[in-house]
Amino acid sequence: MTPPTGTVFHAARALLPSGWARDVLITCDAAGTITAAVAGAPPGHADRLRGHVIPGLVNLHSHAFQRAMAGRAERRSPAGRDSFWTWRETMYRFALTLSPEDAEAVAAQLYAEMLARGFTHVVEFHYLHHAPDGSPYAERAEMALRHMEAAAMTGIGITMAPSLYRHGGIFGQPPHDGQRRFLNDLDPFLRILEAVQHRAGTQPQAAWAVAPHSLRAVTPEMLVAMANLACPIHIHAAEQEKEVEECLAATGLRPVEWLLRHVPLDARWCLIHATHMTEDETVALAGTGAVAGLCPSTEASLGDGIFALPTFLAAGGRLGLGTDSHVGLCPAAEIRQLETSQRLRRHERSVATSEAAPHPARALYDAAARGGARAAGVRVGRIEPGWRCDLVELDDEAFPGAAGDELLDAWCFGPVTGAVRSVHVAGRPRVIGGAHREAQATGRRFADAMRRLWA
Repeated sequence: MTPPTGTVFHAARALLPSGWARDVLITCDAAGTITAAVAGAPPGHADRLRGHVIPGLVNLHSHAFQRAMAGRAERRSPAGRDSFWTWRETMYRFALTLSPEDAEAVAAQLYAEMLARGFTHVVEFHYLHHAPDGSPYAERAEMALRHMEAAAMTGIGITMAPSLYRHGGIFGQPPHDGQRRFLNDLDPFLRILEAVQHRAGTQPQAAWAVAPHSLRAVTPEMLVAMANLACPIHIHAAEQEKEVEECLAATGLRPVEWLLRHVPLDARWCLIHATHMTEDETVALAGTGAVAGLCPSTEASLGDGIFALPTFLAAGGRLGLGTDSHVGLCPAAEIRQLETSQRLRRHERSVATSEAAPHPARALYDAAARGGARAAGVRVGRIEPGWRCDLVELDDEAFPGAAGDELLDAWCFGPVTGAVRSVHVAGRPRVIGGAHREAQATGRRFADAMRRLWA
């Protein structure tokens, strides 16, 4: 294998596990794994990164096709009283319109946009499996593989998490007709997973996971089958109060309560949203080591509610950040939404902080880096030997007079946009001068797809 260019970097300032350091020489091997990160070193002939360098972040929850409808489902419905459930009907109708080519074009645009904002790896929670009439493609994993191809084209790392989706309510209720592209029994689903596993084994910076969609969509037996797999496991849980009410009516337990009692929750699991939990559920979930997959911009957009962040953090809970429906795409914006929603609820400031970690941006970035890596099953989010060389360079000129944790606060809570100067994934340049290297090509394909989809 020919080593990639730029395998030695010199960062004027870099965020290492031990904290901020100056003049950091970062070396990676041909596979893109960091082999050394030495502070106080001269630049020599290394590629110079003159801004603040932070580790790339995992976006732990994406439904890529929804990027094509982001911002286009806002109009009040004739009946009014709009909610997650009325938005879902719009999403179902839109999901029936995408071809594999459209899905790939939308995903490529999305992944390029994620990279340009500082996400270097994405967990694709993928349930748009079949043709619009619900019949499988000749290659059952066609749509999943299209997303993996989009990741390869743009250079983002990907954990493909095919979603098992069979029913329309807890447990075993008949599916909605709008869900017909999502549906699989266990054996056909495992065939999709097999193809994804094979592709992940041949594609650099790719991994795989599974995603039993929710307690609404799978049976307890299906959950057992997923729990027996040696991989990250993602599931939507307690996103909406109506979902909690339905679970209580069907089982006598709340969704997270049911999972805690009936599923071996551990560090492999990522519960997406987990918005509506009691204090006991929140503390118990934190104790399992499972990651809470929070999607603040989407949760605000859909009126989901506000996660019990202080209780979860106080109990030692792990969290990561995702952009879900992609009404927001920036890690800084997700951190801002997460922290400021807590401020609105509690009438306080700097909620996600402690005496040891007094800056909210740094506290939440560090937490999201740890939780995202765990949820994706990849070594991303640390600048140290043995981890992937994913480097995000922030433009110091956008934050005059700020440095270190104060600069991160300014990025997340100030008015600056376009602060990312460069992004490297596995040591390879993907974003230069704030723009993705394939931005024009992905933008043209995306525009063509959007004109077809919204004609």
